[in-house]
Amino acid sequence: MGKPERERSLADNEAQAIGRMIRSSQYKLNLVAGLIRGKRVEQALADLTFSKKRIAVEVLKVLKSAVANAENNHNLDVDDLVVAQAWTGKDMVLKRFHARGRGRGASVLKPFSELTIIVREQAKEEKKAKAKGKGGKGKPAGKPAAAKKEAA
Repeated sequence: MGKPERERSLADNEAQAIGRMIRSSQYKLNLVAGLIRGKRVEQALADLTFSKKRIAVEVLKVLKSAVANAENNHNLDVDDLVVAQAWTGKDMVLKRFHARGRGRGASVLKPFSELTIIVREQAKEEKKAKAKGKGGKGKPAGKPAAAKKEAA
């Protein structure tokens, strides 16, 4: 007689990973999380591997964990995974002080953050539908603006 099993909050084709106590502000972390949002997992891994941001290493760990969860716990195909969502949140803040002149002190805040990444298995039909939708967007073909000025 234990607790009843909790209902799964994610869809059957999704898996998530949460990274806690990441030593960076949530705003800096969100810049790196924005790089991978909506991308295929292979592309996101490549982007994070070659990113110059220090915090990209931590985001890479969380993304690899989400992929491992999808593969081992939910039997999803790793080649079809897409980063569906990635968001950041506040965590603990270390409060320190910095000695200033005349016996005063200034506060130093050292924030920690948490990162949640949800990966989704994208079906073959969805890929084809998205590929067809990209064709009609953009400006119509014509002379560039510089060429139009020279012609006038």
